[in-house]
Amino acid sequence: MKFLNKLQQNMLVGDGAMGTYLYDKGITGCFEMLNLSDPNKIKSAHKEYVKAGSDIIQSNTYAANKIKLEKYELSEKTEEINKAGIRIAKEAAGSEAFVFGTIGGIKGVQQLDVSSEDIQNAFKEQAEALLSENPDGLMLETFYDLKETIDAVQLIRTLTDLPVIAQVALGEVGVMHGGTPVSEVFQKLKDAGADIVGLNCRMGPYHILRSLETVPLMKDTYFSAYPNASLPDLDDGRFVYQSNPDYFYERAQDLKQQGVRLIGGCCGTTPDHIAEVARAVKGTAPVREKVTVEEASADQPVSAQVPSNIVRLNEKKQKPSVIVELDPPKKLATEKFIQGAQELYKAGADAVTMADNSLATPRIDNLAMGAMVKNKTSARPLLHVACRDRNLIGLQSHLLGIHALGIQDVLAVTGDPTKVGDFPGATSVYDVNSFDLISLMKEMNEGRSFSGKSLGEKTSFTVAAAFNPNVRNLERAVKRLEKKIEAGADYFMSQPVYGKEQFKEIYDATKHLTVPIYIGIMPLVSSRNAEFLHNEVPGIKLTDETRQKMAACGEDKQKAQKEGTAIAKSLIDEALNYFHGVYLITPFLRYDITAELTAYIRESALQR
Repeated sequence: MKFLNKLQQNMLVGDGAMGTYLYDKGITGCFEMLNLSDPNKIKSAHKEYVKAGSDIIQSNTYAANKIKLEKYELSEKTEEINKAGIRIAKEAAGSEAFVFGTIGGIKGVQQLDVSSEDIQNAFKEQAEALLSENPDGLMLETFYDLKETIDAVQLIRTLTDLPVIAQVALGEVGVMHGGTPVSEVFQKLKDAGADIVGLNCRMGPYHILRSLETVPLMKDTYFSAYPNASLPDLDDGRFVYQSNPDYFYERAQDLKQQGVRLIGGCCGTTPDHIAEVARAVKGTAPVREKVTVEEASADQPVSAQVPSNIVRLNEKKQKPSVIVELDPPKKLATEKFIQGAQELYKAGADAVTMADNSLATPRIDNLAMGAMVKNKTSARPLLHVACRDRNLIGLQSHLLGIHALGIQDVLAVTGDPTKVGDFPGATSVYDVNSFDLISLMKEMNEGRSFSGKSLGEKTSFTVAAAFNPNVRNLERAVKRLEKKIEAGADYFMSQPVYGKEQFKEIYDATKHLTVPIYIGIMPLVSSRNAEFLHNEVPGIKLTDETRQKMAACGEDKQKAQKEGTAIAKSLIDEALNYFHGVYLITPFLRYDITAELTAYIRESALQR
């Protein structure tokens, strides 16, 4: 093929950034839509890169797939945008440059709630639209997920024999997410059918060079590199990059020495950067031999993973296992909380679990309270970790802190949205969901960070996951449990159940699962409490009988508490016929109630 033949003999120059280049010109919104709304702006940018020396022009279609266009309510224009992108690039390139249709990765740091099948369908639709305009090849770029990249290459190979460039973005120097080294990534992409394999985005030239130093040249497959201009900075609320074209002249020569044959630029690069790359390498002969640097031996993570005694206790089935939730206080006084944790331990609780600002209501940080429980009581702390309040950086840092304090029991939850809490104007982060959080903790148990970098030590998290059985479609809820087990969940803790007949139904639906379930039971303290839970708290439903019993207590607090405790005991009796673990939720820091119920479970076990 003309392109591959030329690349075999010559160094080629790619183009630079489109999105950040337009952004610097004050353009915002969906850049791909400009293919239809203002094609001359895109054509002008392409021509600047051709004039600067680009041998390859990418179509302005990076995010022009149905899933990403949906954000702008443009998914129905997917085909039209992609076709226009190729036509505009061809007009700008003329006979001076090759035109490649660009397909960007879909999975990123912020996970999307879409299936692999949906992603493949989106790639297929986009690729077919691009290919219908007869480009010189297709380029996959900024793929963070190796499996997604491989799947995309294999899909494209069923559609065309044109050259395919597959570029991934690294989380850390030399490795993709999951710790896969670049040399292995490149081999897998070659095996999938890619003609050119490379790195782009996330890193500047320095770190991409370091990532390539350990990668040997490959037979019949060439390397590409499209580094960012620099690390981004924030200036007056706008992301900016170093203006450093001269630096790219030197680094392009270094990239050539690492066996790279196609060099372009990603975020922050401009026609000036590409002109310097062209001045450095355009038309020169590529290197055909290189000396690789030996890969630094990865830190062998220490501290073998040890299962939590919570799971072991549940599996032994010598006696019921009990977890009791005691929410951290909303005010700064902590004495009652610490006393409650110790009393729950004395009553027989295997762990005291602390929510992470449940219902989006701020409380004393549960990590601080967990550390206090560990240091001042005999109780075992179990911390909820919500995805709502921390970005991926904060989540990983938080988990490292949990491990450093010697706490290993964690419940992964997505978290209630902020609008239900005390600060409805606060933002919800949700970089990841509970499935991703479970996977992250399991990666850390292997001694790796989310980005694939070695932590130097294995964490020893035992990961619980949430289960809401109070849904119309229990079968669908169980499917979610199965997916959480695939992600690495060790056991489940359910929302409170108030219907005796539900226990058998839940058991029948979940008995095939391979991990324990702690069935949730929450004692009621008043009719008002019962009505609030039933009508306003997501995931909790009371039976009419339970609500009537609590209503019959009127305003008599003692009678209401006694009735609520009696209801909880009857639920425990029925639950223990099917489940070996009970998850008690303490209402309003009334640990005397859950301590009584914990002792009741222990006494009931002796009589069984």
